[in-house]
Amino acid sequence: MRPAAAPGGGPPLPGGGGKIRVALLRGGKSGEREVSLKSGAEVLARLDLSRFAAVEYDPAEDLPRLVEDALAGRLDVAFLALHGPGGEDGSIQGLMELLGLPYTGSGLLASALAMNKEAAKRVFRAAGLPVAPDLLATRAGLSENPDLPRAAFQALGSPLVVKPTGLGSSLGLALVGNQDELASALDSVFDLGGPALLEKYLPGREFTCAAAGAGARLTALPPIEIIPAPGHLFFDYSAKYEPCQSEEICPARAAPEIISELQRLAAEAHRALGCRSLSRSDFIFSEGRAYLLETNTLPGLTAASLVPKMVRAFGLSFTAFISFLLDDALGQGVDLKDYL
Repeated sequence: MRPAAAPGGGPPLPGGGGKIRVALLRGGKSGEREVSLKSGAEVLARLDLSRFAAVEYDPAEDLPRLVEDALAGRLDVAFLALHGPGGEDGSIQGLMELLGLPYTGSGLLASALAMNKEAAKRVFRAAGLPVAPDLLATRAGLSENPDLPRAAFQALGSPLVVKPTGLGSSLGLALVGNQDELASALDSVFDLGGPALLEKYLPGREFTCAAAGAGARLTALPPIEIIPAPGHLFFDYSAKYEPCQSEEICPARAAPEIISELQRLAAEAHRALGCRSLSRSDFIFSEGRAYLLETNTLPGLTAASLVPKMVRAFGLSFTAFISFLLDDALGQGVDLKDYL
């Protein structure tokens, strides 16, 4: 494993002992707050205490203290265990940039692009990556064009997938088969505060694959196949976070050419968005082809999350992986393979 550079100056944090001083951000105000708290708890439990000293900050209430500590030089790096709006959309990344504090995860632009599913799909299409056909719907647009539900089914077929453009963890995700169901799903998405993306439903096998690093040092991890339990047509919120609601096969039991294609697409999606550090892309394999659904720039890191399972399948401890993310944020030009 590559050693980290010595931490920078500034007065020490209590108990720092000359270690690299980590601001662990978890919580926040989004609908994914509880997942974020669990991600942060897992990171804290797995942190290499021989190298790092962590102080926790909840952006919902601790931003003034974080700013004060950063400006006083009491922090070396931030670990962003945040999910959803305010944590994954470029907002907190912009604050880190203003504070001059290195941080894990992607930068402001890549974070904002990936969080907006419609914008991300524009980037993917421009990069030649396969995505499902879609339409964008807004509350104002629906008011001006009440015929939109019928036109959507005509253009994309039935059933349709409805999802918010700016939320993660499958919040607001719905599968609808008629105009009444679509109208209800659109109201639900609009009430969450943003436009809705309507996508052609592609039946098939669900996979997810993470990419870690950047540039020539980018590494795709072993993909996972996700098999939702009966009653779940896709990997929705309850299938993700409630016990026994899905089977996650890691590494995926798929043909080598499928595995290779998923890893290639995960790496290409990471590059197309300009990601660094870590991303996780979700796929549907339908009619002999893998389609890219979306990319998450701060995927979950809870004990039940997908990325830690991929990390273990890669042959790496989660403690070593956290060290990689922090060293990468500190600009040390690290390669994930060096941590095996």
